[in-house]
Amino acid sequence: MAIDKVKEYFKTFGIDDRIKEFDVSSATVQLAAQALGCEPGRIAKSLSFKTDSGPILIIAAGDVKIDNAKYKQQFHTKAKMLTPNEVTELIGHPVGGVCPFAINNGVCVYLDISLKKYASVFPACGSSNSAIELTITELEKYSCFSAWIDVCKNI
Repeated sequence: MAIDKVKEYFKTFGIDDRIKEFDVSSATVQLAAQALGCEPGRIAKSLSFKTDSGPILIIAAGDVKIDNAKYKQQFHTKAKMLTPNEVTELIGHPVGGVCPFAINNGVCVYLDISLKKYASVFPACGSSNSAIELTITELEKYSCFSAWIDVCKNI
């Protein structure tokens, strides 16, 4: 299971005990915010896209959505999300648990500036009922991101 890969990944940094697993689903921003008792914006949602150079993940605040014009300017292509089957196959985690940790080789991770308004955020951990609280500095460290980008607009 993908959550086991994420636990092993975080174990190498000695923080696997910070992963929270819930008795309820946290597969959507709203469900995760309810499970954690936080505002939806603090959920670090992972958005999976196809590009000419391969699959990418954009990690963004839960209260924003992709701005197609900004995306096209950044990546020089139209935003095309992966299908649920492609997400599992290409990223390495199922929809609802996608995160930038313990992902498949060749996946490029970007962090959207929408996250910077929070001291800490909650990305998933490979399953539809898990999360971990990370500071923005920790998210940068553990996600092995390529760059900060600005491709979202407020919902």
